[in-house]
Amino acid sequence: MTVIDQEYQEDSSKTLPGHPRILALANQKGGVGKTTTAINLGTALAAIGERVLIVDLDPQGNASTGLGIDRRDRACSTYDVLIGEAPLRDAVVVTAVPRLHIAASTMDLSGLELELGSARDRAFRLRDAIGELNNNVSPGSDYTYVLIDCPPSLNLLTVNAMAASDAILVPLQCEFFALEGLSQLLQTVEQVRSTLNPNLTIHGIVMTMFDARNNLSNQVVADVREFMGSKVYDTMIPRNVRISEAPSYGKPVLVYDLKCAGSEAYLRLATEVIQRERDIRAAPGDAA
Repeated sequence: MTVIDQEYQEDSSKTLPGHPRILALANQKGGVGKTTTAINLGTALAAIGERVLIVDLDPQGNASTGLGIDRRDRACSTYDVLIGEAPLRDAVVVTAVPRLHIAASTMDLSGLELELGSARDRAFRLRDAIGELNNNVSPGSDYTYVLIDCPPSLNLLTVNAMAASDAILVPLQCEFFALEGLSQLLQTVEQVRSTLNPNLTIHGIVMTMFDARNNLSNQVVADVREFMGSKVYDTMIPRNVRISEAPSYGKPVLVYDLKCAGSEAYLRLATEVIQRERDIRAAPGDAA
């Protein structure tokens, strides 16, 4: 039993029924806490009873490394899945966190766009792979959440993620150009809606690297809340040294230091994501 299980026993009442909820963590800007949020939100969801798969679509593979997956253990990766040489289940690796798995990535992903060329289904490779995975699992062993860690660009990998997802979760750093980057991302979401995935929604925006002592941080949060309203999560991820240190040890921050402010924030975010899911399912017409 891990330290997380000691503190947070599985609560099956939190688990959502039916097919997994697929969320793409996307922002074309790097350094906003996207991969960090994928790792730690996934860990927090697993800690409170969800069965989570992280799909690493970033050629840098930082989500895989941050969960302690050695590059030598990535003989089958998301690259092999997207070029059609392996089913998604073959790329899945069990992590040290109970109920959390990851489909790891390698640098081979950086050449995917050239590899697929003009293939007609190239934007739907991930959608089809996840669909096949869902159809080949036994009841009770399926995932309740799939989190897709996108690269920091709006390329074919990100398009695959958006085409496969129910919703987008946007990590947004508390910095001056935050709204500009968000506007670009929202335009891309609209393009994907109109051509590839009409049901795609914005699940929420999580403000990262927040420093309450910093006037700019507070102003950015106020501006984003004014622009996006209730789409902004109440939970904000603080600037926290433990969050920064944890990846170098191949651990989520909840495993590295469960009691730190960063861990507590991600647990709150996980609870908020689950509650938002319940609200969406209770009123599906209001999900967009």
